[in-house]
Amino acid sequence: MTNWREIHENDCALPAGPRLDDLVAELAEALGDPDPEIRDGYPYAVLATWIERGVIDRERCLALGDLMAERFDDPRIEARTFAPLVLVMIVRQGHLRPAWIDAFAAWYRSEADLRGRDETLGWLHAVAHGADLLGACGLRPEVEPEPLLVLAAERLLAPTDHLFAEREDNRLARALALVLTRPDLTPERSTAWLSTVGEVFVGMERGPMPVWASNTVRTLLALYALADLGVPTERGGRPVPLAHGSAVKARLAEVLQPVFPYA
Repeated sequence: MTNWREIHENDCALPAGPRLDDLVAELAEALGDPDPEIRDGYPYAVLATWIERGVIDRERCLALGDLMAERFDDPRIEARTFAPLVLVMIVRQGHLRPAWIDAFAAWYRSEADLRGRDETLGWLHAVAHGADLLGACGLRPEVEPEPLLVLAAERLLAPTDHLFAEREDNRLARALALVLTRPDLTPERSTAWLSTVGEVFVGMERGPMPVWASNTVRTLLALYALADLGVPTERGGRPVPLAHGSAVKARLAEVLQPVFPYA
């Protein structure tokens, strides 16, 4: 295998000799490798750098995106959950196909393995990695924001016994907040997706709170904070206000009241 550590330490300079197509193919394979030192190590860093710098051009990015979209049906959990991270790299460069969003949505609403970290496979993080892609797509003006908001609600309301213990709630709340910065949203369009959540909360029986409901409450509370403070679109950036933060906060308070009466 290519010495990706050496390339990384050489400021990710493109090495002489191997064809770029071969290197990209090797990186794509590495991003689905069961060894976390490969999948989440130097190949990941080099791929992100090459995409950001344009070393991997538009056509190669599109081909790579097509491959990642196919991976949402891969039997390997590590391949499925790292596909959205590669797509985030590509989408942030402005490359996007509608079919990628369709494949992502089908996977995100139905993925059953929500483990954050596995002792052997390392980070899996389906909810968090999918949230990153949801937020990146939501910032693209050619993508309709409302289906993404509905998708996030579907992910939250899907039955699961997996408790968000690795900040998945924060990552999904950030993704929702990013979508809600869209200036083309109205107050009604910013909050309609919460109606289903509200109906489910009103219909819940008294007693111990199901795990999925706890995950949902914590995600929405985190979203409330971002609706109040704004959300940075990049790490270390200045917070951007939500298009209709006051309306979102008011609706969140209504929706949460049946399960969070202290609000």
